Amino acid sequence: MHIQEWLETVPAVSVYLLVGVVIGLESLGIPLPGEIVLVSAAILAATQDHINPFVLGACASVGAIVGDSIGYLIGRKGGQPLLHWAGRKFPKHFGPDHVAMAESKFDKWGMWAVFFGRFIALLRIFAGPLAGVLKMPYWKFLIANVLGGIVWAGGTTALIYTVGMVAEPWLKRFSTWGLVAAVLFGIGSFLVMRLRAKKAAAAREAEETPVAATVD
Repeated sequence: MHIQEWLETVPAVSVYLLVGVVIGLESLGIPLPGEIVLVSAAILAATQDHINPFVLGACASVGAIVGDSIGYLIGRKGGQPLLHWAGRKFPKHFGPDHVAMAESKFDKWGMWAVFFGRFIALLRIFAGPLAGVLKMPYWKFLIANVLGGIVWAGGTTALIYTVGMVAEPWLKRFSTWGLVAAVLFGIGSFLVMRLRAKKAAAAREAEETPVAATVD
């Protein structure tokens, strides 16, 4: 069966649920490719008539908001020990360098770190739990969470869907390449964040070295 024919058989409700659940779990603090899933689903909506982009965007927004809220509550209850545990279990995502980078963003931006963090791959995983760990007032978190979730999820869906509609004839013939492009986009975001984390670690070590030398 051709991939396009197979995609037409995928129930729309399955796509909506997959997007909402994956984005919700990622926002909660579990390292999953939420952005890749959302972009891929938006491309499907542009090429498949049975997938409604408005419902897709709404499901993505709800998943983002609910997931972040649960992550906030978990972080509020777990505190710093939660971050240490996550660092041991998922060192590639919650290592000291990543946590330090995320904390520096929160110190600099405050509640807007939750909003803008929605648009940054690794910070999106940290935003909810770290806001809870740092005891950010819930009303500030909620405003940034709701606005960020709607703008990111709805905006991403609208942008990719619009681009997909313009390129629909091409995507229908080469839908596999459209999905590959979405995957590469997500991987690129992840690599950029890893590079930033390494730079933050190097800067921190440079600051600590003179202190250690003085003590000696």
